[in-house]
Amino acid sequence: MTQLSAIAKEQGIRFFLIAYTDLFGILRAKLVPASAIDGMAEDGAGFAGFATWFDMTPADPDVLAVPDPDSLIQLPWKPEVGWLASNPWMGGKLVEQAPRNVLRQLVDRGHSQGLEMQTGVEPEFFLIQADGTAIADPADRQTKPCYDQLTLMRRYDVIAAISDAMEKLGWGPYQNDHEDANGQYEMNWLYAPALVTADRHVFFKYMVRTIAERHGMRATFMPKPFTTLTGSGCHAHISVWRGGANAFKGGDALGLSPLANHFLGGLMAHADGLCALTNPAVNSYKRINAPVTQSGATWSPSSISWGGNNRTHMVRVPGPGRIEYRLADGAVNPYLLQAGLLAAGLDGIAEARDPGTALDRNMYAATSGADGVRRLPLNLLDSVRAFQASTSLRAALGAAFCEAYAKLKLQEWDSYMRYLTQWERDSTLDC
Repeated sequence: MTQLSAIAKEQGIRFFLIAYTDLFGILRAKLVPASAIDGMAEDGAGFAGFATWFDMTPADPDVLAVPDPDSLIQLPWKPEVGWLASNPWMGGKLVEQAPRNVLRQLVDRGHSQGLEMQTGVEPEFFLIQADGTAIADPADRQTKPCYDQLTLMRRYDVIAAISDAMEKLGWGPYQNDHEDANGQYEMNWLYAPALVTADRHVFFKYMVRTIAERHGMRATFMPKPFTTLTGSGCHAHISVWRGGANAFKGGDALGLSPLANHFLGGLMAHADGLCALTNPAVNSYKRINAPVTQSGATWSPSSISWGGNNRTHMVRVPGPGRIEYRLADGAVNPYLLQAGLLAAGLDGIAEARDPGTALDRNMYAATSGADGVRRLPLNLLDSVRAFQASTSLRAALGAAFCEAYAKLKLQEWDSYMRYLTQWERDSTLDC
C-alpha cells in the first residue's frame, strides 16, 4: 500500500485533515503535518469522544480516528491540504456508534449478498447574510424564483467556484440551479457507491460553506430557515447493482424489477423510523409538515406514499431502474442517510416486502388516511420513538448505535422543550 507520506510528497500536500462526523453530523478534524501522517495512518489521531456528539463520558479512552486513504481529497482552494475521512476506533475495536462505521458494515452486508447500492444526492442550501438573518441577495424577491436565470447568474462566482472544484475532484458535476425558494440553490454530481457518495456529501457541505465564506456569505443546509420559503431537502437517487448490472431495472409499468420493489417496500415499511435519521433536527418537521409556501408548494412529502414521476410522493420513480427518496433534508448526516436507506432496503429485500400500490395523484391535495396512506411524523419526538420501536432497524444498524443516537436525540428534544418561545407568550399569557 502506498504510504500517505509518499502521496503527500508527490502531490505537494503539507497537511492532512483527519476527519470524522459525530452522531449529529458535525465534521470533527485534526490538522496533521505530512511528516507525521504515516504514524497517524497506522495508529489513528486521538479525540476525546465526549467532547463531540457521541454517547461517551470523560472517563472513556481516546477515540482513534484511522484515516481511509481511498477517501483522500485535496482541497481545491488550498491543495497543500488533504482531507481524509476516517474510521473511529476505541479500545482496539471499531466504535459501533460512529456513523461511517455503521454505513461500512451495511455496505459489507450488501456485498456479502452480491449487492451494491449506488446513490446520487441532491443537497439544497441557502446563501444567506453572514449574520444569518436574511438571504444574501436582496434583489432575489420573485414569488416563483425557481430556475430563474438572472438570480442564478448573480451568484455565478460562488456557484462556478463550487462546480469547478467538483470538476477538479473528478465528481462529474452536471447541473446547478436556483431552487424554489429565494436564495436557495442545488448542485448535482454523478452517482457512486454509497460510501463514496457519503464521503463526498460530507466534504461538499464543508466545501460549500467554505467557498461561501470566501465570498462574504454564509451557506446553510438548515431544513427550514425561513417560515414562508420552501425548505431545503436532500433527495437521494437509488439503484442497487449486482455483477456490474443495475438490478433495479425491470419490466413492470414503471421499469422496476422485483428486487427494486422489495427494496422500495422496505423504505415504505420503515418510513416513520427512518425519519429520525433522514430528518434529524427539530426544525426538520417544519419542512415536511409545512403549510403552503409563497411559491405555491412545499416540494416536501407529507405522507408515506410512492408513485411514478410525481414530486408530491415520498418516493418518486423518475425513470426505469432507479427511485428517488425525497424525504431527507439538509440537516441529514450523510453517512446515516445512506445507512438508513440501505438498512431499510436490505430488510425489504430479505422480507420480500410489498411497497403497496403506486398512487397517481397530487398527494398535497389528498385527505389524511385516504387509500390507507399514513402521514409522516409530526415532530422529532414521534420519529425517534418510531425509530426506537423498530426491531428491524435496530438489527440492521446495530443496538449500540441505535441506543446512543436515540439517547442524544431525546436529550436534544428535551433541550428544545425547555425553550420558551414568543408564540407561547403571545398565545398563553392571557389564558
